Amino acid sequence: MTLERARQLLEVQAGFGGPYNANSAKLILSEVMREHGQEAVDGLIGELELERIFGFRRGTRFEGGLALDAK
Repeated sequence: MTLERARQLLEVQAGFGGPYNANSAKLILSEVMREHGQEAVDGLIGELELERIFGFRRGTRFEGGLALDAK
């Protein structure tokens, strides 16, 4: 998945907010993490204000649809 496509999908999820959309956002960020790394994930979290909307913090690892604390 390209970062642009991930950004588009995350914008939709962020627009709706809520716990179900947070789960979808975790899956998208897991894919970004796998393909592009932590820096790309942190950039999207900051750019799309995902901390405010879903409580995702920079440094959080996303793997398999789970949000894991930073090591």
